[in-house]
Amino acid sequence: MDATAIILAAGEGTRMKSKHAKVSHSILGKPMILWVVDAARAAGCTRIIVVVGSHANEVRELLNTHYQEQTPCVETVEQTERLGTGHAVKIALEACDIQSGSVVVLNGDLPLIQPDTISRFIDSVASDNYAGTVLTMTPPQPFGYGRVQMDTTGSIVRIIEQKDCTPEQDANLLECNAGCYAFNGEQLAKHIGSIRAENAQHEYYLPDMVEILKAAGERVGILHCSDYRDGLGVNSRAQLAEITALARERINAQLMDNGVSFIDPLQAWISPDAQIGCDTVIWPQTHVLGHTIIDENCQIGPNTRIIDSIIGKDCIVDETVALEVQLEDQVTCGPRAYLRAGTHMLAGSKAGTHVEIKKSTIGEGSKVPHLSYIGDTTMGANVNIGAGSITCNYDGARKHPTHIGDRVFVGSDTMMVAPVSIGNDAIIGASSCITRDVPDGALALERSNQRIIEGYGAAKKRRTQ
Repeated sequence: MDATAIILAAGEGTRMKSKHAKVSHSILGKPMILWVVDAARAAGCTRIIVVVGSHANEVRELLNTHYQEQTPCVETVEQTERLGTGHAVKIALEACDIQSGSVVVLNGDLPLIQPDTISRFIDSVASDNYAGTVLTMTPPQPFGYGRVQMDTTGSIVRIIEQKDCTPEQDANLLECNAGCYAFNGEQLAKHIGSIRAENAQHEYYLPDMVEILKAAGERVGILHCSDYRDGLGVNSRAQLAEITALARERINAQLMDNGVSFIDPLQAWISPDAQIGCDTVIWPQTHVLGHTIIDENCQIGPNTRIIDSIIGKDCIVDETVALEVQLEDQVTCGPRAYLRAGTHMLAGSKAGTHVEIKKSTIGEGSKVPHLSYIGDTTMGANVNIGAGSITCNYDGARKHPTHIGDRVFVGSDTMMVAPVSIGNDAIIGASSCITRDVPDGALALERSNQRIIEGYGAAKKRRTQ
């Protein structure tokens, strides 16, 4: 399929009241523009062009970060003067020398459009049935959308903007323009220059192509969205919240169809790029974001946030923040655990209550049960870390590693001052400060002598009277 997607992302987005580009605002942890680009890619578009304008550098950087090594690459064209959607498409056609094939024009603030909708949209012009097609929908609240007027044969006549609708048209024309168009590329290139800025805003409007193509004797059709959510755009913070709720609803319903359980699907926010296995249970107030993969039969949440992580089978992740980590099978975390980037917990290991782990490997069956910090550490199998123990990995300038062997027992309130290595089967006495390497099988103790002064309390009381 030779299809080009032109994604319009140059608008100011003034109603967002933001210092950032509208299309960079996130839904379920993913910027809006990436939702649209990924949908176009999944639909099979061989070329993707994003028209940038307001906050152009911010949008370019966002796209480059995500797509710089992917095929097809995402091209950008800057609309330095924002003179309307027709002008944006015209400069994209000229800058990228598009004169043939199918061209689908999408809005960058249309995050819920699905790949199947785009594919059918492209097919409507690729089959030569139409020179152009308009994406339409019937939302529950049509106010604010342009209305599609059709003749008695069901052919589109024109698009009437909300502000131009008569009361009768407002009440009776329920088919709405979603603001997306598909064109035969040759016909689009031939007629795009016919759009005129003869309106109050002195802008070139892409919807005018409907009447231009019809006047040239070409057929223009509609593609009705079976799911109206595909055509909903974002223009304000309130609409951003509404679209987020709809996205959550759609994603969670699909996951439940695939065997995932939600205690309350209204209180779980799952990224569109996340994967969750069957028989996993998602508890309330859980966020699974980014490209997270969760395997089967896990308990996730409540009050948990997982980003860009891999979770194995049969894991329990309770009241945990996990950022770019890997948990193998049967790992237990929380409640109130903080797992930072680079953490790798092997099968059967545990990070307990009020535990922070950073850039460390926790060996198979090893346990960090409570009130501890483990950083820049390689830990062997079946290790037990006592409460309140810390790897002191930072000297104020550099980070240093700690190596802990297999079957090590670390007593409570132990400081391990890196760089340091503790051998297999070693025992560390509670309340020790370990500054030197500990050999295999050794007992390490570091304590000052305990002093007892009899009668001290009574003597102190007499001195203060």
